[in-house]
Amino acid sequence: MSLTAILVHRAITPAEEILNALILVEEGRILAVGPREGVSIPRGARVAEMLDATATPGFVDVHVHGAGGQDVMRGTSEALEVVAATLTRGGTTSFLATTVTSATEVLCRSVSGIADAITAQASRGGADSPRAEILGVHLEGPFISRVRRGVHSEEYISAPAPDLLRRLLDAASGRTRIITLAPELPGALELIDAARSMGIVVSVGHTDANYEQAMAAIHRGARHAAHVFNAMRPFGHRDSGVIGAVLTRPEICAELIADGVHVDAAAMQVLLRAKGTEGVTLVSDGTAATGMPDGCYRLGDFDIAVSGGVVRNKEGKLAGSTLTLDRALRNIVSLGVRLKDAVQMMTLNPARELGLEKTKGSLTSGADADLVFLNRELEIVKVVTRGVGLV
Repeated sequence: MSLTAILVHRAITPAEEILNALILVEEGRILAVGPREGVSIPRGARVAEMLDATATPGFVDVHVHGAGGQDVMRGTSEALEVVAATLTRGGTTSFLATTVTSATEVLCRSVSGIADAITAQASRGGADSPRAEILGVHLEGPFISRVRRGVHSEEYISAPAPDLLRRLLDAASGRTRIITLAPELPGALELIDAARSMGIVVSVGHTDANYEQAMAAIHRGARHAAHVFNAMRPFGHRDSGVIGAVLTRPEICAELIADGVHVDAAAMQVLLRAKGTEGVTLVSDGTAATGMPDGCYRLGDFDIAVSGGVVRNKEGKLAGSTLTLDRALRNIVSLGVRLKDAVQMMTLNPARELGLEKTKGSLTSGADADLVFLNRELEIVKVVTRGVGLV
């Protein structure tokens, strides 16, 4: 892969905003980023001029169930390739394949297939077109609340059990990055200890936890909260619950589905003001319906229907979304959030949670050349994954 110098109107790293920026890329990695007058273009480098564009790091989505008509629970390389290609069109250059509560055998088969797909993706090396990278597995369930299960199948919800957790983690061949659980369940705190000892990020979600139960989980090492406000005990001024803990504890990062359907604009602003830029991670909670027309699709072992871009199960409950992160970016900016801050919420914040901030989520020397180029309306004009797509 040849050395390429990219000239852009603006680069958001997102630690800083650089006008008249130059980005040097070679062999799928970023060599340097800086003001055009401060970075020398090596002799023989190909020059790509995108003088009206803003460059950002590729978006990192830690909560994806599917896209392009394919559900990650299928666990096949073919299905995950479709998901990866579809997500890329919305600016997502890396993601966690996220499960739903299912029979143990089904979950094991799915996460094993996802692990195999990750290995296959890595072994292929360079692709001929941009493809989002599968960073690992996000286990959403089966250790969740029956009261706040959302659309997860009640019959497969399991009590926290170390043996079952180990079976799921073994099936995923060490690829599990996040596990979402309900911390109020008996045995959940011990599962948090076990997951943290293996470097897995623990997320509280699909939970009826009160404030004290949520705080106990945070003290044991929970550092993430799944789709905040959704599938949680509601906030009350005398019973603040898990949301009260999330809003007031800086060590926990809050997922936000910024599609205008899952969370009202005013509630989004409350979350953003309480948590600040570093405390929120924008996610899609995308399903197989992402990038597809209205119609019927699958989420795990049940049917979902999409009307007007909104996804629901047969009972009419919200069942994930069709959101893409470029739309989430525009929605957040429309609330008055600075572009630099909005970019950080979908790049550096999730990468840092996963311990990948040196290679993902930032435009810095040594990082993967995952790049998104936006026009003045914040619409995508080009996406590059690990250097693929520059030509």
